[in-house]
Amino acid sequence: MAAVGPPQQQVRMAHQQVWAALEVALRVPCLYIIDAIFNSYYDSSQSRFCIVLQIFLRLLGIFVSSIVLILSQRSLFKFYMYSSAFLLAATSVLVNYYASLHIDFYGAYNTSAFGIELLPRKGPSLWMALIVLQLTFGIGYITLLQIHSIYSQLIILDLLVPVIGLITELPLHIRETLVFTSSLILILNTVLVLAVKLKWFYYSTRYVYLLVRHMYRIYGLQLLMEDTWKRIRFPDILRVFWLTRITAQATVLMYILRMANETESFFISWDDFWDLICNLIISGCDSTLTVLGMSAVISSVAHYLGLGILAFIGSTEEDDRRLGFVAPVLFFILALQTGLSGLRPEERLIRLSRNMCLLLTAVLHFIHGMTDPVLMSLSASHVSSFRRHFPVLFVSACLFILPVLLSYVLWHHYALNTWLFAVTAFCVELCLKVIVSLTVYTLFMIDGYYNVLWEKLDDYVYYVRSTGNIIEFIFGVVMFGNGAYTMMFESGSKIRACMMCLHAYFNIYLQAKNGWKTFMNRRTAVKKINSLPEIKGSRLQEIDDVCAICYHEFTTSARITPCNHYFHALCLRKWLYIQDTCPMCHQKVYIEDDSKDNANISNNNGFIAPNENENPEEAIREDAAESDRELNEDDSTDCDDDVQRERNGEIQHTGAAAEEFINDDTD
Repeated sequence: MAAVGPPQQQVRMAHQQVWAALEVALRVPCLYIIDAIFNSYYDSSQSRFCIVLQIFLRLLGIFVSSIVLILSQRSLFKFYMYSSAFLLAATSVLVNYYASLHIDFYGAYNTSAFGIELLPRKGPSLWMALIVLQLTFGIGYITLLQIHSIYSQLIILDLLVPVIGLITELPLHIRETLVFTSSLILILNTVLVLAVKLKWFYYSTRYVYLLVRHMYRIYGLQLLMEDTWKRIRFPDILRVFWLTRITAQATVLMYILRMANETESFFISWDDFWDLICNLIISGCDSTLTVLGMSAVISSVAHYLGLGILAFIGSTEEDDRRLGFVAPVLFFILALQTGLSGLRPEERLIRLSRNMCLLLTAVLHFIHGMTDPVLMSLSASHVSSFRRHFPVLFVSACLFILPVLLSYVLWHHYALNTWLFAVTAFCVELCLKVIVSLTVYTLFMIDGYYNVLWEKLDDYVYYVRSTGNIIEFIFGVVMFGNGAYTMMFESGSKIRACMMCLHAYFNIYLQAKNGWKTFMNRRTAVKKINSLPEIKGSRLQEIDDVCAICYHEFTTSARITPCNHYFHALCLRKWLYIQDTCPMCHQKVYIEDDSKDNANISNNNGFIAPNENENPEEAIREDAAESDRELNEDDSTDCDDDVQRERNGEIQHTGAAAEEFINDDTD
């Protein structure tokens, strides 16, 4: 049984994947219809009634296509079954009409191809082909509509009646009557089937409406849209829509090129190939739906690129797998911000190339965010394996070299403008980030190599990272000014204004706020550390214990908290960055009075270190007197407890006697 399980599971998974692929393929035509409606134009010189009618038909087409797009899997398959049945019925009627009224059979008897006569004198091959074709249409029609009664045989006979009239060579007006009667019977049967299925359609629509209303009331609009997005696999639909559209356009353009060059070879010149690619790219973002499709394709590429980089550098963080989400969202926002789909073809190609350069720099920034934690963890954990360090260092080197090459190529081919300034600023910022990460990595590696407590390491790391954050903040302010100039003098839009507000809040305000908060926390922590008393020399040797934070011995000095616990100054300062309490007892770390500087000091195990200026004999006598006082207090406490117990006993006895008296009195 164990050997049978996995193959059955694989077959089940393959079956589900096939159904999922079929479902995606059946939803794609809805996007084609919506895209065609959006890209169609109407003549404004027509009458008002015609314009209103066209607008109504377009809205109706968009509404129906949208409903079909979000149908459940079962409802979608039923919709296509009924649609295919009606299409077969319409095709059968058209074939009967054309064969009976427009084909010259006497002229078709003697037709030949390649010198070979295909049809006999009486033409039975043509009749047999029509019979087989009508039988196929009829069987498909009754199978899709699930007609199992005697009506199925009558429907097939109804489709064959015009062919029988053609075989028997009936007069033309009789054949016309047979075709009309057959078509009318098929239409009536279709209407009857629709009337029978109308009840199912009503209850299905009502169920979907109640379900959507229930989910909206409980989960809200956002979760409802997310659930629908995942249920219908909308990103996969967009990818298939965009790729099939591009493939069809490429096929048509290749055919046109072959006809224009008058050649039958499938190979074309480099210039023609470049023109073909440019035309495909231009047509691949000529509407909002095609921009969404291109975003979905970019999402797949970025997703697998992120997974490959994570596997290469050995990272397992789940948050780093969001590259497949960040890249398409950024591309779509850039497309909306620049009005990509509404530009002319030449301008659209230029704008798309600029957007892709900005997207490339953003992806490189995200990859740096993926590699930086891995680089820091390797340096802080003192891993000495070269095979473990090499992938991260190689990716970091690429992140430094690629922006430099991109900036060099762009400056070599384009003049200075706001777009080139923005790309260059992003590239320089990325290079500085890489330098900061490698510098911190080097500091940690030096600290691990010497294996000695480096008390200034935290300060050096803070100085390096603060410098990088300040430079990044300056670049954020400069980019805000560049965007403001672009909006006022080049291409202003509402989306650009919203993006500038978001940039000002997240990349300028929050970054400045967090940086100032970190600076104040460090300043407060240093001030508190300096206000705490410090132990050095012989007093430090009398405390035989370790720091409760790092578990290392005290070699040079220790700081004492007001609650008489001691730590390394560096360890306590790092702790105070997080919270202002003692790590041992969680009391506030502050100094009430300067007289506490010379107070007795207890270690983490309760040992009290004597003061250097205190006489040991006096200390012993004071300890003995203190012990006598504690013994006397204990004796007096015991006596008081005995008296209290006796009193309680009397009270208890009195209470029992009174209760007995009451009982006796009652009796």
